[in-house]
Amino acid sequence: MKKELDYIRVDEALGGNQDWFLDPFMKGGGCAAVTACDLCIYFAGHRGLRELYPYDAGRPGKEDYIRFSRQMKPYLRPRWQGIDTLDIYLEGIRAYWKDVDCKALSAKGLSGTEPFETAKEAVCGQIDKGIPVPFLLLRHKEPRFKDYVWHWFNLAGYEEFEEEFFVKAVTYGEMEWLNLRKLWDTGFERRGGMILLQIKNG
Repeated sequence: MKKELDYIRVDEALGGNQDWFLDPFMKGGGCAAVTACDLCIYFAGHRGLRELYPYDAGRPGKEDYIRFSRQMKPYLRPRWQGIDTLDIYLEGIRAYWKDVDCKALSAKGLSGTEPFETAKEAVCGQIDKGIPVPFLLLRHKEPRFKDYVWHWFNLAGYEEFEEEFFVKAVTYGEMEWLNLRKLWDTGFERRGGMILLQIKNG
């Protein structure tokens, strides 16, 4: 079984890219803000929550995206240790929703310490409802995931085989299919996790 979201495109890129940012702090540590910007554009364009994005959600462009990232920065600003907990992310995104008067969305965290089957079920539930999944990976034992270490990215699809389950990870304007079981099993005690969103009455 395979399911993919109709994810946003910013010009030719799949979602935003922190490499676009001129602000050195956002360029180096703006990954959480990128996932939030993508989410807001996605919900504005696909669910009619136009209060989330002040520009054209039907045709998001790079320059507007960069301007929007500056608006998001105070809520999910880069910091010394990064946005390294689900609670920091939740506090920021909820504050943004409140300030733009968006009452349709709610969110909660799913810790990376939860069992794999719980994570798999959560991903399926979100994607089946048409909702991207912000994902935080801290450290990981496998070099395979080195590009995702201490990084936020969005999940925008899944594919299930007889014995394996893959997720579509979107970051830096591109996508890659990752084995969720291996991604989830970081090998470290301290873990990240996922943000699960809900559209009220939808």
